[in-house]
Amino acid sequence: MDFIRCGLFGWCMEVLWTGMASVKNRDIKCMGNTSLLMFPIYGAACLFKPLARSLKGRPVILRGTVYATCIFTVEYISGKFLKKHQMCPWDYSDSRYNIDGVVRLDYAPCWFSLGLIYERMLR
Repeated sequence: MDFIRCGLFGWCMEVLWTGMASVKNRDIKCMGNTSLLMFPIYGAACLFKPLARSLKGRPVILRGTVYATCIFTVEYISGKFLKKHQMCPWDYSDSRYNIDGVVRLDYAPCWFSLGLIYERMLR
């Protein structure tokens, strides 16, 4: 059940995030989007549950950094795999702080925060 909740939450967050980007680009339709391929990637956040238990009581800066590192790792591995098969739904190649076009280091604060949100969700 946690896998489904995490997958659905991730999808919703991505639609909101991409919808906000369309506002930034002055697209008044505010269209957000995601990919079916993202569901299992977001669903993998359910693996934070045992990690969150082991980090319980630790400082928020440590927990958020660990979660952000995990998210970057999953994003990189899944992105490289999907890119190899011409199926990657995202491409950060034009971003200044990208790694191989599949990770954006400037998203670290987002992943830090998202990890802490997932932590609370999985309690």
